[in-house]
Amino acid sequence: MQGKSSLITGGGTGMGRSIALALAREGANVAIVYSRSQQDALKTGSEIESLGVRCLVCKADVANDAEVKSTIDKVVAEFGRLDVLVNCAGVRYFIDQKDLDALQDWHWDDIMNVNVKGLFHCCRAAAPHLKASKGCIVNISSIAGLTGRGSSIAYAASKAAVNSITKSLARVLAPDVRVNGIAPGVVDTRWIDGHDVSDIAGATLLGRIAKPDDIAEVAFSLIASARYVTGQTIVVDGGSHI
Repeated sequence: MQGKSSLITGGGTGMGRSIALALAREGANVAIVYSRSQQDALKTGSEIESLGVRCLVCKADVANDAEVKSTIDKVVAEFGRLDVLVNCAGVRYFIDQKDLDALQDWHWDDIMNVNVKGLFHCCRAAAPHLKASKGCIVNISSIAGLTGRGSSIAYAASKAAVNSITKSLARVLAPDVRVNGIAPGVVDTRWIDGHDVSDIAGATLLGRIAKPDDIAEVAFSLIASARYVTGQTIVVDGGSHI
């Protein structure tokens, strides 16, 4: 990864942060895109630079196509290339799936705009640069996209869409760009703050929920190796859904 450059949406916190640091440790320059968590993003950026690589911290709403294009142009201008795109930005709301009336149109719009359209915006804007570098994309999905369970019906639907987009882009960007996804189970991030996940942890074969580094480990393997893998969504859930 030495001398290569990467862009991670949602890279200031949680899984995105762990993936960004994993790439930086192996010599990649890293661009972090955040929408609200400025202080977290700046802190992560400082940690990345302490590893001896360059870091660019950018504020952008991935649901805004113009902002995405401008950000990717800025990253390429700064680093001279783009080799890796990791789509980790996401939105969720905890809404009981049995309460159909509680799921409002604005929930759908917000979730789909970020989780689906935003991901596509990033992939489309990055595609020419990734083709030039023979790079790769990793989309962070969720086990909810395979099971239909999760924080809300809209969230599960958005992640099912991510899984489908991963397959479509793997086909249309081949053979130059590999496109894969990761479908984590519950991960120990700020999203679960205030929620009791002990039952979920006990239901996994490994007896715990995932840490962000567990996801980063798989993401890095898809980026740095796995050269003959594309169009796949790898489940990383501790065996909870087999």
